Amino acid sequence: MIHTFLRSIGFRDLTKNAELYPVLESILNRPDEQTIVTDETGNEFACFSKNFGTDIGIMVCGNFINDKEFRMEYYYPYLHGSQITTNEMIEIERHAGREAFAGICDELKLGVTLIFYIENIADVLREKKYALHGTRGPENAVLAGLSTGGKILLPVMKTSKMLANKEKSSEQRLNLMKQARDGNKGAMENLTMNDMDLYSSLSRRVMKEDVLSIVESSFIPYGIESDQYVVIGEILNFYEAENNLSNEKLWILTLNCNNLIFDICINQKDLLGEPEVGRRFKGRIWLQGHVNYGYLFHTVIHYIKYRAFPVYTDHTKTNTGNALLFLL
Repeated sequence: MIHTFLRSIGFRDLTKNAELYPVLESILNRPDEQTIVTDETGNEFACFSKNFGTDIGIMVCGNFINDKEFRMEYYYPYLHGSQITTNEMIEIERHAGREAFAGICDELKLGVTLIFYIENIADVLREKKYALHGTRGPENAVLAGLSTGGKILLPVMKTSKMLANKEKSSEQRLNLMKQARDGNKGAMENLTMNDMDLYSSLSRRVMKEDVLSIVESSFIPYGIESDQYVVIGEILNFYEAENNLSNEKLWILTLNCNNLIFDICINQKDLLGEPEVGRRFKGRIWLQGHVNYGYLFHTVIHYIKYRAFPVYTDHTKTNTGNALLFLL
């Protein structure tokens, strides 16, 4: 019942179910935000979220059995990202065992399929039910990660000339990959030759240099769960946060990883080293994402402007009117 990544948002010392239940109970009784949506088969799916610091919190999801009984299905910790990470076409797949979704996209900057856990489940259910955008799917995604452990690495030494060459090379490779995706055989051959040259260069350098001085950033799938990765990324920004319930200290880092920019959250006790802009982070993350549909921006602005946060006295739908106005 204890989520692996609870420690990432400041619940490192929460290890027993008896300690977890009061936290979940407080979310259901006094959520900061609630959403209820009816799925394609008529079931009412509800999400209750509560923030425990800047952009961090816990989401509790489940179903209403009837007008007065809510049954929790699962919960998860989250971090809200600060900026759009990818504009590639995103496919959405439902998890087999529960009402949860994964986002899948072929991110050219990585050269591999990017898979992440979708945070805004109610928006996806609403889109699937009403098919507001046909089969077009989300326009973009804001990604963020939770980390259970990592360390700070020194930056790779770079001159202004090296930076300019790297930027030019990255742009050329991105253009080649776009052409290859469209079926250009010449682009495919060029990419193959470039990869062979890169492999040959790395084979020579690794005999004399440390791997982490050669590899500036990386994005590698981790374990059997498809939305977890081991990353190395340059720190673009960082700030200290605090869980307002446990008072544990956290780091929120903005990383540039293979030209993908996203935020991560890690418990200060789980991070080895002191973060600084320009240094690098290496660690394991669980990748989450908020998918954006074209209509959501205006809807969210209207919702924030006019809603009153409801307060629950029990697990009923007594005060869900504002949430229903937002979703229907």
